[in-house]
Amino acid sequence: MADLDQLHSDLIAQVHAADSLDALDAVRVAALGKQGAVTALLKTLGGMSPDERQVQGPRIQAVREGLTTAIADRKAALDRAELDAKLARETLDMTLPAEAAPLGSIHPVSQVMDELAEIFADLGFAVATGPEIETQWYNFTALNMPETHPARAMHDTFYLNAHDGEEARVLRTHTSPVQIRAMQAAGGTKPIRIIAPGRTYRSDSDATHTPMFHQVEGLVIDKGITLGHLKWTLETFLKAFFERDDIVLRLRPSYFPFTEPSAEVDVGFSVVNGKRVIGGSDGWMEVLGSGMVHRSVIAAGGYDPDEWQGFAFGCGIDRLAMLKYGMDDLRAFFDGDARWLKHYGFSALDVPTLSGGVGA
Repeated sequence: MADLDQLHSDLIAQVHAADSLDALDAVRVAALGKQGAVTALLKTLGGMSPDERQVQGPRIQAVREGLTTAIADRKAALDRAELDAKLARETLDMTLPAEAAPLGSIHPVSQVMDELAEIFADLGFAVATGPEIETQWYNFTALNMPETHPARAMHDTFYLNAHDGEEARVLRTHTSPVQIRAMQAAGGTKPIRIIAPGRTYRSDSDATHTPMFHQVEGLVIDKGITLGHLKWTLETFLKAFFERDDIVLRLRPSYFPFTEPSAEVDVGFSVVNGKRVIGGSDGWMEVLGSGMVHRSVIAAGGYDPDEWQGFAFGCGIDRLAMLKYGMDDLRAFFDGDARWLKHYGFSALDVPTLSGGVGA
């Protein structure tokens, strides 16, 4: 065992000379591994006499413990050095702005709803809502649509199973039931100016129709209301929405059971680079339906039709979004494609304002 002190010194020197964690681990294995030099010495203790083992055992254990401590200290030093080098390489300038975190996008339909609310709020309209599962009375009967009306056909409307003898309810086919509910809430004694945006449902699906879509209804109830008020309101709305002063309207006589007289509203468009652009007078495009509220609808809402008059209008929010922002397939609105939404979506900070432009 005369070489034990020399072996200890050599192993300690190798530990101090190790310049990486891999090199240090190689020294540990060579000394303390299953085939290591110190491990081999420990195995010789079994063949020694008790007196010799009593002398050499503590010496070998001291070498083992000293080497273990030296390896641990060297490993800590190498870890610190590696961390210091990494910090030096990856220095951050804390004065620079942080990278922008991934953000979601506002869907074009939600954006257009906000634009509509902003425009009509400036005209004195409130936003009203109602249930999407409606009774047939609110969805049809109160709106002057008798039981024989085609819209009540099963192939046009989603009906829900009736329970306990109740009349079958429907997924509302339009947001017009909100008009009746708003009139009832006003008690038949107050003027009303509301818009009612929301989801609606019909059995239809193609490039410009989906089973679920979005509509906005407008309703004004007051005394002395005329078609002139309706035309001015629609013209002001469309100019603000499309952000063009050359909006030209054409009202064509039509039929809706809940208005009399009724009118389809066409807006002039121009052709730019082969595409239709709202504004100008190269042609006409139908954008919404409107009319003076039918006497029976006013009465169903709790108002005296001999004293109160009103106008109503409605259009598809999805269609408005397509016309304004250049989308040509309604089905893409509901595909859930993140790439489409990234392209057509809006930043959460793009809050529509009349002063900044509702389409900002």
